[in-house]
Amino acid sequence: MTANTPSLKVRCFIGLGSNLEDPVSQVKQALQELAELPDSRFIKASSLYSSAPVGPQDQSDFVNAVAEMETTLEAHALLDQLQSLEQKHQRVRERHWGPRTLDLDLLLYGTEQINSERLTVPHAFMQERSFVLYPLAEIAADTEIPNIGSLSQLLVACPMGTLAKI
Repeated sequence: MTANTPSLKVRCFIGLGSNLEDPVSQVKQALQELAELPDSRFIKASSLYSSAPVGPQDQSDFVNAVAEMETTLEAHALLDQLQSLEQKHQRVRERHWGPRTLDLDLLLYGTEQINSERLTVPHAFMQERSFVLYPLAEIAADTEIPNIGSLSQLLVACPMGTLAKI
């Protein structure tokens, strides 16, 4: 069986971020909505963190978290569900790395490496993002990032910077 076989539960991690329209509420609401996804089970979530934006600095700081889930959804079907939740939160993509009401990223999908037009897993640049690594370490410190390395090694090379637990 492969991780794409619908009956196999796959452990996955979702990155959450918001910097518009009450970001704390946006992320908390999204965590509740992740628990309601079909063919999936919410396991736990990190604390909320604040961090300066990546990219354009003419926007508010972000609120971030990471959620752990199990799913029998295929990776692209899970991505569809995540993007549907973003739309429910009225996400508008005005510019790359711009402000948003909700950003949901599929960070890890089991041990799979996926590189399609719509989806890259492990998520691109996650090894450089303190707002991903530190919340992930809070809930799954023993995580291995496929083809990248152990989370503990990545944390050593990625300072917290502006990241702060809320």
